[in-house]
Amino acid sequence: MSRRQWLALLLAAGAAGAVAVLAAPARAASTAAQIWAPFVLVTGLLLIGAAADADGLFAAAGGRLARLPGRPIPLFLAALVLVAGVTAVLNLDTAVVFVTPVLLAAAASRGVDEAPFLYGSVAMCNSASLILPGSNLTNLLVLGHGRVSGATYALRMAPASAAAVLVTGAVLVMFFRRSLRSHALVPDVDGPRIVVGPGVVATVGAATLVLFTSGPALPVLVLGIAAVLVSRHLGRLGQRRLRAALNVRPLLLLFLVALALGTLARSWSGPTRLLAGKAPWESAALAAISSVLVNNLPAAALFSAHASADARALLVGLDVGPNLAVTGALSALLWLRIARTAGQRPSVRTYSLVGLAVAPLAMAAAIVALRLFSLGRL
Repeated sequence: MSRRQWLALLLAAGAAGAVAVLAAPARAASTAAQIWAPFVLVTGLLLIGAAADADGLFAAAGGRLARLPGRPIPLFLAALVLVAGVTAVLNLDTAVVFVTPVLLAAAASRGVDEAPFLYGSVAMCNSASLILPGSNLTNLLVLGHGRVSGATYALRMAPASAAAVLVTGAVLVMFFRRSLRSHALVPDVDGPRIVVGPGVVATVGAATLVLFTSGPALPVLVLGIAAVLVSRHLGRLGQRRLRAALNVRPLLLLFLVALALGTLARSWSGPTRLLAGKAPWESAALAAISSVLVNNLPAAALFSAHASADARALLVGLDVGPNLAVTGALSALLWLRIARTAGQRPSVRTYSLVGLAVAPLAMAAAIVALRLFSLGRL
C-alpha cells in the first residue's frame, strides 16, 4: 500500500474517531479506556521481538530447523510448531514479522518450495493466537469485561487452542502436500547461535507478566523499551532494523477505527443483540465474517462494548476467522509487507484459498473442543 493510500486511510479513520469523540465524549472515553491496553501491549511485544531478533533468537531457531534431517514434511511441521510457540509468547504480529523471514530462509537453504512456509506461517499465527491473552490483541479487547488471570484464560482456552493448532497443521500439510514431496538438502554449515541478551531476558519477562498479572500492557511496554535501549547501546540493533520491525501506521489506523466503532457500539446495542441467543458456532461465524469486513480489532471493539454471553466462541471467530482474507487482521497486513521485503510475491487470492481450507475446519474443531472440555467461561 502506497504512502498516499495509508495517509487517506489514516485521515478517514481519524475523522471517524474525531466524530465519535465529539458526538459522545463519555462513550469515547470509555472505549479508549478499554482498547488502549491491547495496542500498548502489542507495541511492547514488537519491541521485545526486535531485541530478541538482535540476540539471534529467531535466526538460531531457523538454523536448527534447516538442519533437521529427513523430508520436507517434518521440516514444515517443525516450522509450524515454532510459529505457534512464538505466537503464544510474543504475539502473532511479532511472529509474523520475525519468524516468517526465518522460515523462508530455512526452506531456501533446504532447496524446497517456499510457498508452504510463507502461507503456513500467517495461517498458523492466526490459529495459534487463542492460547494466551497477549497472543492476540482481540483477546484483550474481549477480556476487557472479565477478571481472569492469564493462567486462568490459558486453561479455559487450551482445548480450543490445541484443536485449532492441530487441525490447521493437518490442513496445511494436505493443502501443500505436492510442494512438500520434493527431496530436501541438509546444509553442512552450523546456524547462528543465540546470545543471551536483553531480548531473550525480556521475552521471558513478558511471558511471565502476561501469564501472572492482570494488567501487563504498561510493564511489557517498559520492558520492551528497556530491551531496545540496551540492545542499541550494545550495538546489536540498528535504527533501520527497528523501524522495519515497528511500523506504527497500521496500529494507529486500527486504533482509530476501533475507537469509532467501539464508541458507536456503546450507544447502539445492535451487535450485542445480534449475538444474543446464538449458538457458539453462529457466534464464531459472525465474528469471522465481521473480521473480514472491518478487521478483527475493530470487530472486537464493536462486539465487546458490552459483556458477551459466550466470549470463548467469539474469540474463536475473531482469532481464527481472519485466515479467510487479508483484510481480517493486522497480522496479514504485516505479513504482506514482510513477504515483499523478503523478495516474495504474496498472493491475496492464495491467502484466501488457504484460509478457506483452514479457517472453517479449525474453527469447527475449536468449538467442538470447547463443548467437550468445558473448563469455565471467561
